[in-house]
Amino acid sequence: MKPIQNVATDSQSAAGLLSDDLAPVPTAARTWTTANYAALWISMSLCIPTYMLASSLIEGGMNWWQALLTILLGNTVVLVPMLLNGHAGAKYGIPFPVFARASFGVRGANVPALLRAIIACGWFGIQTWIGGYALYQMLVLWVPSLGTLPAVFPTSWGLATGPALVFFLFWLVNMYVVYLGVESIRKLLVFKAFFLPVAAVALLAWAISAGHGLGPILAQPAKFTSSAAFWAYFFPALTGMVGFWATLSLNIPDFTRYAVSQRAQVLGQALALPSSMTLFSFVGVVVTSATFVIYGQTIWDPVVLAGKFDSKLLVSVAMLAVALSTLATNIAANIVSPANDFANLAPAKIDFKTGGYITGVIGLLIFPWKLIADPSGYIFTWLVGYSALLGPIGGIMIADYYLLRHQQLDVPDLYRYEGRYGYRNGVNPQAMLALVVGILPNIPGFLQAVGAVPAGAVWPWLAAVYNYAWFVGFLLSGGLYVVLMRQRPVVAPTLTPVEAMGG
Repeated sequence: MKPIQNVATDSQSAAGLLSDDLAPVPTAARTWTTANYAALWISMSLCIPTYMLASSLIEGGMNWWQALLTILLGNTVVLVPMLLNGHAGAKYGIPFPVFARASFGVRGANVPALLRAIIACGWFGIQTWIGGYALYQMLVLWVPSLGTLPAVFPTSWGLATGPALVFFLFWLVNMYVVYLGVESIRKLLVFKAFFLPVAAVALLAWAISAGHGLGPILAQPAKFTSSAAFWAYFFPALTGMVGFWATLSLNIPDFTRYAVSQRAQVLGQALALPSSMTLFSFVGVVVTSATFVIYGQTIWDPVVLAGKFDSKLLVSVAMLAVALSTLATNIAANIVSPANDFANLAPAKIDFKTGGYITGVIGLLIFPWKLIADPSGYIFTWLVGYSALLGPIGGIMIADYYLLRHQQLDVPDLYRYEGRYGYRNGVNPQAMLALVVGILPNIPGFLQAVGAVPAGAVWPWLAAVYNYAWFVGFLLSGGLYVVLMRQRPVVAPTLTPVEAMGG
């Protein structure tokens, strides 16, 4: 079957709406089983940011079980939109940008795609910083002068010269892999799948042994002085946990389009996402707690922790492995998607490599070392902040697909400017209005969180809305979108999924 010819003819489609990557996946090519989706989430969850996510909750004041419960609850919540959005990918074989055309319009879909791409740029920067700093920890053992280089950056940047130099070199390695193409990363992904589970178990064993068992570790109490203090921290932390995978809850059709059945993608994700995130987070919680027992201080960054080991060879092997693992994850998760999104803006001018370079530059400009320098920046500025953008998009897409279209899409029209998803010049004004309205209530709290406006300058109740950013945006945009679209009757397609796919 030739999917491109099946969804549109040359007279009905235009450049930028249809390509080999965007075309529906033929039924015969959908081979992902429950095991594949479980393996996907186990691999995605076993990463340094997951470890740091769990550890940062302890640094913020939670005890071990409060941190784990928050992580489990957050991942269970985000699993819901993950499965709901994944349905369209599995049913019609379409990727995220194409699915977004149904609600935002064939041109308007570029808005959610670009917002998702910019956030991926931020994650690219964070992962690159982690990998670069791991290499710095290795190199400074062998070349101590690297740690005493004179400062060249402004103090406000919080960036020492040695780490900055190695970070930039690692950034260049990432860009070189983009130049070579994503095929070059396959062997590194296999390495990651084997290394990180072994490293996680080894790290857990070390923490239990050096920390004299689990007793002293798990006995550490929470730092909150009252229930009110706990709840004030819990709700924005929960929003941050939801925000961690809010990115994938949007573009999950990019993966579910290869599912052999709905059951495969639902069962695989439901079994693996909350459980693997919680289990690996448990490693982070135990190890972070152990550092307080062993070193007298809480070390929530595993790269910094590994730098404290006595053996130079052990530290070098660990840091090189972290860097290689991070490189593999970064290219697969944080380059491919935004590079394609940027290329989709102007296919004649921006190819995949150029899109990858754009991603790399934005990843630098976002100052990733500051985002993960402390728990408040990592959770309340980065994770909660971008969840304020992604929640409204998810609310609109889910409301459109389930409440208005009842899971029925006209696949050929998703690739036509003049089809039912053309709206007004390719843009759905109702979706854009609902998106803006869903984002607006979170802006004052975000500005206060990043210090753009002084504390107290925003009404307390309005600033508090930001603590629930993803939830507020999801419900507000989704609800408003339904109200606005009720005034514009949605005509159900007459094609069955099989007919729409050209089968």
